[in-house]
Amino acid sequence: MDTHTSRIQNEVLTASQQWIANFNKGNVDACVAAYLPNAVMDAKPMGTFTGTQEIENFWRPFMSSGAKNLEYQEITLEVISDSIVHLSANWRMNVGHGVITLEKWIKQSSGQWLLAHDAFEVLEQFPPKA
Repeated sequence: MDTHTSRIQNEVLTASQQWIANFNKGNVDACVAAYLPNAVMDAKPMGTFTGTQEIENFWRPFMSSGAKNLEYQEITLEVISDSIVHLSANWRMNVGHGVITLEKWIKQSSGQWLLAHDAFEVLEQFPPKA
C-alpha cells in the first residue's frame, strides 16, 4: 500500500475513532455533527433515517438509554477516491453487537471527513443488567 492511500485510511480511521469516543462519552451533538446534512442511516432492524434531524432522533434516546463501550473490530477500509472511503467492521457494546456493512466517509473541502451513509445491523441485543 502506498503512503498516499495509507494517509487517507489513517484520516478516516481517526474520524471514525473520534465518532466512537464521542459516542462513548454520550456526546450526541458531536456524533450527529459527523454526518452530512443529507446523510442516510440504515439501522437494521430499526429502519432508515435520512438527514441529521432524523439521525439525531435515533441516536439521542439510544445513547441516553445507557448504551456505551462501543468498539469496532475487524475494520476494513476501502479507498474509493481521495475523498471517499468505505469502512466496514464488526461492532460490540454493552447492549449488543452487530455489523457495519458500510460507513461512507466523504472528505470536505475543509479537510474534515463526514459520514454520507451509515449502514449497520444489530445481530444481538443483550438483556439489561439489573
